[in-house]
Amino acid sequence: MNLIQRPRRLRRSDTLRALVRETHLTPNDFVYPLFVCEGEGVRREINSMPGCFNLSIDELVKEVDLAVRVGVRSVILFGVPDEKDATGSQAYAEDGITQRAIRALKREVKEAFVIADNCLCEYTDHGHCGVIRDGEVLNDPTLDLLARTAVSQAEAGADIIAPSNMMDGFVAAIRAALDNAGFEHLPIMSYAVKYASGFYGPFREAAGSTPQFGDRRGYQMDPANAREALREAALDVEQGADMLMVKPALAYLDIIRAVRERFDLPLAAYQVSGEYSMIKAAARLGWVDEERIVIETLTAIKRAGADIILTYFARDVAARMA
Repeated sequence: MNLIQRPRRLRRSDTLRALVRETHLTPNDFVYPLFVCEGEGVRREINSMPGCFNLSIDELVKEVDLAVRVGVRSVILFGVPDEKDATGSQAYAEDGITQRAIRALKREVKEAFVIADNCLCEYTDHGHCGVIRDGEVLNDPTLDLLARTAVSQAEAGADIIAPSNMMDGFVAAIRAALDNAGFEHLPIMSYAVKYASGFYGPFREAAGSTPQFGDRRGYQMDPANAREALREAALDVEQGADMLMVKPALAYLDIIRAVRERFDLPLAAYQVSGEYSMIKAAARLGWVDEERIVIETLTAIKRAGADIILTYFARDVAARMA
């Protein structure tokens, strides 16, 4: 007698579904991206990212404390300085906004684990990620500035350096600079696979980092390319990366899976600003159930192979889990 296969037997209740669930999210999976700006008492909502804010250092401390209380201990900082110049000097200044924010967090929120994004675009007056000459983003001169930035972030107390600039050789340059400065113990989380994506728009409003000419397709990856992603990741592994990242996440789940299968380093994926804002906008219009969509998308990212998820939903999701 032929028996009907009945997978539905294992879906009959919440408890049973939870018992056989293959992919689990916990607050330990999340890194909470935050924007820190000058001033005091500043909590300025980002127009295109409802629920996200530019925070002065005192408000940043409060926000991170709340995140830690619900189990999100890891944050990544993006600096929004008042003053910008052609070489992004505030990125590597000892008293730069990010450096002061790192010191404050390590002093005031003892459990906080602070990741420092390492790039120049938030700090340059032209909005590009490197040194400009004759309208061209120069690779090798930029490496020196990124290395200086990494050392200054390490001296401020950062727990991980996360270079996101996509210059060739950036991991090697930063690794050498950290080692030479006595920070050989400090890990590098490399934005190894960063695509030239249309999903970054809201971030650029938040950080004031929109390029003033051209775009970043000359150094960020072509969204059509998959094999190139594995080459980029392999180069960063060779240069000393301790962790890899794919950015963005949802449009690149296949890339997350491919990197996961090829490399055994911890793998992060960034649910970027455009992904966040699309969910928020659709939820505000009543078109989707925000809570369900958020969990579904985060689960998809982890199911694809990410060990770590950078998401602006981190604190809210963790609070619901608690």
